[in-house]
Formats: sequence, C-alpha cells, structure tokens
Amino acid sequence: MTTPPRWDLSALYLSLDDPALAADIEAVQKSIQDATQAFESEYLPLLDPATSPEALNHVLNDYVEEANELQLKAGKIFAFLGAIISTDSFNKAAEQLHSRLAIAMLPLQNLSVRINAWLGALGVRLDEALKIPGAAHEHAFRLLEMAKESRFLMSEPEEVLANELTLSGGSAWGNLQGLLTSQKSVDFELDGKVQSLPLPALINLRSNPDAKVREAAYKREQEVFEEMKEPLAACLNGVKGEVVTLDRKRGREDCLQSSLQMARIDRETLEAMLGAMDDALPMFRRYFQAKARVLGQDKLPWWSLFAPIGEVNKEFSFEEARELILEHFGSFSAELASFAEGAFENHWIDAEQRPGKRGGAFCMGVDAVKESRIMANFDGSFDQVMTLAHELGHGFHNYCAYQAQKTPMQTNTPMTLAETASIMCETIVFNAILKTVSDPLEERAILETTISSDAQTIVDIYSRFIFEKAVFERRKESTLSADEICELMLDAQRRTYGDGLDMDVLNKFAWTWKPHYYSTELSFYNYPYAFGSLFAKGLYSVYRERGEAFVGDYKALLASTGEAQAADLAARFGIDIRSKSFWAGSLAQIGEQIERYIAIG
Repeated sequence: MTTPPRWDLSALYLSLDDPALAADIEAVQKSIQDATQAFESEYLPLLDPATSPEALNHVLNDYVEEANELQLKAGKIFAFLGAIISTDSFNKAAEQLHSRLAIAMLPLQNLSVRINAWLGALGVRLDEALKIPGAAHEHAFRLLEMAKESRFLMSEPEEVLANELTLSGGSAWGNLQGLLTSQKSVDFELDGKVQSLPLPALINLRSNPDAKVREAAYKREQEVFEEMKEPLAACLNGVKGEVVTLDRKRGREDCLQSSLQMARIDRETLEAMLGAMDDALPMFRRYFQAKARVLGQDKLPWWSLFAPIGEVNKEFSFEEARELILEHFGSFSAELASFAEGAFENHWIDAEQRPGKRGGAFCMGVDAVKESRIMANFDGSFDQVMTLAHELGHGFHNYCAYQAQKTPMQTNTPMTLAETASIMCETIVFNAILKTVSDPLEERAILETTISSDAQTIVDIYSRFIFEKAVFERRKESTLSADEICELMLDAQRRTYGDGLDMDVLNKFAWTWKPHYYSTELSFYNYPYAFGSLFAKGLYSVYRERGEAFVGDYKALLASTGEAQAADLAARFGIDIRSKSFWAGSLAQIGEQIERYIAIG
C-alpha cells in the first residue's frame, strides 16, 4: 500500500511563525475589544423601550456583519492549530499557542453570553426589527435562536466565571484524554514481528481479516486500557461533573435538554426514533448470529464485530480508494465527483497513521478559504474506504454552503443534520458497488460492510446513549470509579446487543478512547449519528423516486441546514420526523439487506 497522504495547510498559514497568523491573531483580539466597547456604548442603550425598530435593526445589521467577519478569522486560526494538534500531539508550540488563544478568547465567550441575554431582553421588539430587510433579517433564525438560549443563562458574573474555569476544568480534562490516547504506543506482534503501533492503529486491527490477529489485538487493547482506566475515569468524571453542575445552575431539565436544543429537535422526535431503534434490535441480533455462523463460531465475540467477510477483505491502496470513490460519486452527481477530486488533488486529506495522531476521522470546514480539511487513519481496509467517502460527504456539505454564499452564522448546523451528506455519500458508494456484483458470496461481503456500519450506527449508538444517560444520572450523586463506568458500559451493551453477541466477550472499555464523551460543550454526541443515518436513508428513498431532479433540492437542503429546525427542513421532502413510522421505514431498508445476508448463508 502506498503511503497515505498528509494534508496541505498552506492555504491557511505557512507555519506557526507565519506573519499572517500573527496578524490575524492580533486582528481578532482587536475585534473582540472593539465589539465589547460597542456593546457597552451602542447595544445596551437600545434596551430602552422607546428605541425604534429601525434603530435596533441598524445595530443588529452591524452585529451580524462584524460577528461573521470575526468568526471567519478566528475559525481559520483555530482550524489551523486544531489540524496540527490532532495530527501531532507532540507539537508543544502549537498546543501552547492554542492554549494561549483559548484564554485570549474568553472575553468573546463572555461577550456572547451578554449578547444572548441582550437579545432575549428585547422581547417582541426583536421580531419587529428583524422584519426589516437587511443582514439581520437574513440571519433572523439564528438571532431568534440565540434569544431563546438566553432563558438558560446564569447571571452574567456566573457565566463569566464558568467560561474562565472550564479552561482548567472540563476542557482541560478533555484535552488530557486526547493526549493520553493519541500519544500511547503499543508493542504488538504483527506479520511475524513485534511492532510499536499507535493506539488508534491497534484499535483499527478489529477489521483485520485474520481472526487470531483480531483476538490478540482485542486482548492487548483490554490490557492497555486496564492500565489507563483510572486517569481516563478521572477525565470522564471531570467533564460530566462540570456539565451536571452547570446544567443544574442554568435551570435545565436535565443534561439531555441542551443536546436536543443544539440538535434542533424535540423530545418527541428523539423518542420516536429511539423507539423505532429499540423495535429493530431483534433483526440486528439475527444479523450478528448469522455472521457468527459465517465465521464458524457459536456466538459472535466483540473482537469479530468488524471482521471482514469474503472478497472485500482485500487491502486497498490510497489511490485505489480514491478511484473507487470518484467513480461512484459520479453516478450520483458530476458535481459531487468533481468536488471530491479537488479534495484529493489539493491535498485536503490527512490519512496517514502515525504516532501522535488522534484516532478516528473528521472533516472541518474552513469558511475563510471556503475549503475543508479531512483527517482519517487509513489502513487499506474497505471500512476505511467508506470512512473517506463519509468524510468527503461532510466536505460536500460545506461546499454547498460555500456555493450558496452562506455566512458562518448561517451554517451553524446541528449534528443531526451534519451527518446527512456523509451518510448519503456512504449510501451512494455502497449501492453503486452492489449493482456491479453478481456472485452471491461477493454480494454477502459487500452487504457485510454496510450492515456492520449500520449496526454500529443503530445498536452501538443506542448502547452509547443508554451508557451516557446512566453516567449522568450517577454523576449527579458522586464520582464514578473506573470499574463502575465499565459496568455501566457492559450493562448498555447487554441491553442492546443481547443474544446477538457472546455476552462473555464484550468491550467494557468502549468509553475510553471515544473523544465524544469528553466534551463539555456537547453532551450525547451519539444519537445524532443515528438520526443522520436514518434521515439520509429516508432522503435516499426520495432520490430513488425522483432521480436527477432530487439533486438540486438536496444541495439546497445542505446549504440551509443552519437556518431552520430539523422538522421544518424534513417537511420540504414530505418527511415527518416526529412519526415513529418514518424511522421504522428507514430501518426496514436495513432489514431487507439483513434478510438477504441471512438468505445467502
């Protein structure tokens, strides 16, 4: 396999010493100072009930334009530093600069709290001002959303203190988890020799075609996390403890409420989706049992969950992965294929596995240059090919927003909708490949890749939701020991995987390496993946009905995901996301594939 590429960040800055970086940092700090002064002198006086809608609209227009400009500059800086840190956690200079800037940005966070409260205090006068054409009117959805968020604010001094303390509290715990897991290297015998593997590379061996390698890697992973569990448990307790405390002080119903608000869905929608997922668990267990039979096992152990089956266990070079993706993206849209080709050609992708690089994959949009950057840990497996397709889907989502000239405030997309394009791209590649297959065993191998992925998105995500909810409930009362956390994870896996797996071989440490649990800003970083997957499958059904005519509406949807509630956007396509039957319909598509998989035997 040829060495996967590293990304090119020169469109952002040339280095940490680039004068342009220093100039932008200075400009951002100056903008924050100016914005703070403007708030005091121009914004606060407008709380006077006698202020006309026109005067209020004028200041709102200025705010929107200045806020977008500030987000462009700050986003570019933090994207650059985040790109370095995520791929080289040994780079202390980048880490220190990132830390200094995080402190320097505190006044902006504090100002954001004051602006939200100010917008909320305007009441009906805000609605009147937003009816007047102009920049504020074009950003009305986000401004009204900010006003609603003000209902869950502590006093201004308390919010300021919370912002400052999180740098040495929850955010610091999250950073520590990233350092511990990204810098850990593990000795492991592979291909007849002992190698020093980055921890993400060891975890990726779960998809190795050799059962002995998978089992040995699983056992080695368990040993490593047994050694690391106490500091990681401290990280988790620190993060969740901060969230519990602040949500209580802010008057939130529970720790799920802020997540639902950020996801732009209501509890009725979540309960409808989770209910349909719960109903679908038996069909996934039938799949796990069938896979065990194919592998010649009585029960499926955790270390064979990702075992490849059949011809798809071939190793892909990065160039082969590229050609496969471009070919099948083209079957959906020439524009999608052209975008992806540009991402490859312009080195927007960092796919090489190496020490100091975080595990997993992500895509970040850099609004200032209207480009994206994709991080992956490409190991040549078909699973990683699909991961590239997934992340390129996120990039296409950004592209559609850039093409539509959307501003940063207009592209504040919730995770529920952020996964739409990525899952759609996976579905496009999968279905295009499946059409070319005639041999039943090869068909089963292809089906395995997508059903395995769907099982993670539905069954594993559901287990992680149950786990995180239980952690929050326990954390209200006290800190949790590492062993208690492990037991909660096992309980959640037993509840969801059931008799589909060997209950003696689960993964009690599934909470350790996922960065999703270690964010103070976004709890329940799990169910949105299920939402995105099932929503995309519903959209794909619409695409099959409408064909090429669907593509234009789909691009418009992606461009506007930051400007409406999820239910309103779904309604454009005749979809009712509060209906359990919609989610059941998407799950039924997976059910058909599982039945075919079982029938092949």
